[in-house]
Amino acid sequence: MVRFARRLALVIVVLFAACAEPPNKEMNLAQGAIEAARAAGAERFAAAELTAAIDALKRSNEAAAGDDYRQALSHALDSFERAQNAAKLAVEGRANARGEAERAVTQVATLLATAEAQLKTAALPARALKAAQQTMASARQSLQKARTALEKDDYLSVGPALEGVAAALQATMTQMDAPAAKTPVRRKR
Repeated sequence: MVRFARRLALVIVVLFAACAEPPNKEMNLAQGAIEAARAAGAERFAAAELTAAIDALKRSNEAAAGDDYRQALSHALDSFERAQNAAKLAVEGRANARGEAERAVTQVATLLATAEAQLKTAALPARALKAAQQTMASARQSLQKARTALEKDDYLSVGPALEGVAAALQATMTQMDAPAAKTPVRRKR
């Protein structure tokens, strides 16, 4: 609350002091904050807040062009604050996306290794064996695509690259277990 009161007092002082000329300094600060937010990845991870900052700066420029310097200052300060928030959200969003992407890659890699080990010992009919091998080959391709996206810091592409892969591997492992359980034990006479 104290921080808000200080900020409000600063805004009021700046508003009264800067009414005679355009708030170029504040507008430049807002533009710099927008560029910093873009550099942090706000276009992908905080698009709405970045757009609001850009719109506020545009309104500030329009107000300054109309000689309404108080309004221009108000919009410039709003733009600056929104841009800073966009940068913060982008950093948090990027970190969350990276964590989720790494977990997804690890999960699929573990499932694939387990399925491959299980396939080596499974006694499957030829058709089931071929289906399992195809599922695993597809999973390897998807995993490679996801790892490449992860290396390029394209965290938002990892999820779509691995969509359905874990479920397909789980289903394949269940099918590999099923024939062994269904095969009746024959007794010699």
